[in-house]
Amino acid sequence: MLEDAAVLETLRDLAEEFSQFRLHYKFGLAEVETKVKILAEELVHKGRDNPIEYVSPRLKTLDSISAKAARIGCEMTVEQVRANIYDIAGIRIVCSFVSDVYTVADMLTRQSDVRLLRTKDYIAAPKANGYRSLHLIVEIPVFLSDRVVAVPVEVQLRTVAMDFWASLEHKIFYKYDPAIPAALRDELVAAAADAARLDERMERLHRQIHGPH
Repeated sequence: MLEDAAVLETLRDLAEEFSQFRLHYKFGLAEVETKVKILAEELVHKGRDNPIEYVSPRLKTLDSISAKAARIGCEMTVEQVRANIYDIAGIRIVCSFVSDVYTVADMLTRQSDVRLLRTKDYIAAPKANGYRSLHLIVEIPVFLSDRVVAVPVEVQLRTVAMDFWASLEHKIFYKYDPAIPAALRDELVAAAADAARLDERMERLHRQIHGPH
């Protein structure tokens, strides 16, 4: 009984530790979301088009963190999770045009308190399945009552067309997991190419009407 009580107490302590740990990521996510909204509002105030269609923040649940830790062989401790999992906090920024994706990414990462840790450009080099998006891992300081914590946040930037494709692909993947039929997979790749061509065409039209933006 004493051993069971000790195990239960350990689990409670671990749950509380992870609850506090996850809270730091919630704060970091809020900081990045605020920065993005300020940038968008400032551009509109300057008389420029808002390059951001919408913003979607997301924070992994404890179950999701645990599942990823198991998948990548990461010990479920705060120290190991912090060192190996960078997408606990994530924000998706959907832009009007491809050029806007890079403009917003540049404006965000040039801020003095934002540290760029990693870039994966799946627009310049799409995944084999056709996926296109710009992924950044940024680190941002979170000011707590007794210390400052550096929190990584995954930022995904994509166009409306890319986001529509990714949403559809996600639904299909979960319907057919683990194996999407080959014909359907080929259609998805072709659809991604169509979406990329649409992005190029719409940006070309925008420049013809409004000039470079």
